[in-house]
Amino acid sequence: MSTDVGLVSRRPASEQGSTRDRVLLAVGAVVAAVAAIAYIVSLATHPVSATLKGFDLSVYLGGAGQALHNPAGLYSWVYQGHPGIQFTYTPFAALLFTLGRAVPFHALMGLVAVVSTYGLLATIWIAFRELGWRPAARAGITLLLGGLLFWTEPVQRGIFLGQIDLAWMGLIVWDMCQADRRPWKGAVTGVLAGINLIPALFVVYLLITRRFRQALVAIGAFVVTVIIGFAVLPHSSVWYWLDGNFFQASRTGFVGDQENQSLRGILTRLIGSVNGGQDPWLVLAVVVAVLVLAAAVVMHNSGRTFAGLVFAALAALLVSPITWDHQWVWIAPGVALIVDAAVRAARGRLVRAWWYALAAVVLIAYAAWPDFWSKSAGLLQGGLINYAPASSFASGDNAKYAEYHWHGLQLIAGNLYLLGGIGLCLVALVTAYLVARRGGGVMHLLRTPAQPDVTPG
Repeated sequence: MSTDVGLVSRRPASEQGSTRDRVLLAVGAVVAAVAAIAYIVSLATHPVSATLKGFDLSVYLGGAGQALHNPAGLYSWVYQGHPGIQFTYTPFAALLFTLGRAVPFHALMGLVAVVSTYGLLATIWIAFRELGWRPAARAGITLLLGGLLFWTEPVQRGIFLGQIDLAWMGLIVWDMCQADRRPWKGAVTGVLAGINLIPALFVVYLLITRRFRQALVAIGAFVVTVIIGFAVLPHSSVWYWLDGNFFQASRTGFVGDQENQSLRGILTRLIGSVNGGQDPWLVLAVVVAVLVLAAAVVMHNSGRTFAGLVFAALAALLVSPITWDHQWVWIAPGVALIVDAAVRAARGRLVRAWWYALAAVVLIAYAAWPDFWSKSAGLLQGGLINYAPASSFASGDNAKYAEYHWHGLQLIAGNLYLLGGIGLCLVALVTAYLVARRGGGVMHLLRTPAQPDVTPG
């Protein structure tokens, strides 16, 4: 963490500050309670198929079953007659998911929901710890933002599907925010990259921020997962790693699917062809990765370490060939960063209002809006991206797919998460530019203090 505290108030905790902390804690508790009650009511008034269906979890467990009983068929297996649904994670992941088969499915889904919620709250808690907030204020803002972010579509969608993104996010943030002196920092991130490749970009981030020991630890952990996969599932490992099939994005289904909120997804939809969108995506992905990771390095080197981490996560979401809607749960630490900037704003109400407005726009854009267009509207499985028609369980490519025929507001709604990510990318680039040019500029308030003394005010 940075030792520069010159830009942060160094006064001792005052009675006024303590009062504000208590007020924030009370407000946060109310918001979290309302969010929890609304979810409990939804569970009680909706069928399980609309709340905790666990479709993706079923796919994971199906792949695990193949690893146990038909290992050579792990990647040729098709889930329950859906031609576009196959196991796409690593051989090591298939072995890990076998543990889930020992637990009854509904109990496992409940466990995943609880762990996911904890992952969300833990991420926000760690974010404000890294940003220097005092414990009482940190607890209050964690509950407040946790309650609001819980009702965003990526979070609700992830819990509904039985996804692992929230747990992954919490683990990566915990691992990456450990002190650099910790001997095993990076190991968790390396193991997670051995399950799903997206966290590998954080290893790149460690390298370019010159934390070579931590990067080597992560790479070593990743290599161990690959070795385990080859030892237990040699045929599948050769197919996945040596034959290069880990890079085949089409194995997840139709690359232009509405739920793929990545640069490749939007290019595929706009160009009207999976193959036609590949080369432009490769070029654009390289440019975006270089720019956003460079911004992350600037933030890290200037002491804004948590901002650098969030920028790296944004780069991963944008450049990954497949970024499902539920993987945009990374807006949680992003909103935490924005709120912190608003609280610290020292250049007048206008700057502070701008930051709060940005946080509100993110929450609105990614909110779990009810399915008003459905005959059976409910609170769950909504989201503005669903206002655009989508192909169901599509695979391969077909000119008739609905995503190729969006027009008007459908183009905005159907690409909303990616468009939001591009907007946040521009904010990140401007932030880094001003930090590099002026030593902070109007964005200096993202700096991480060494001695926390932050309270909203």
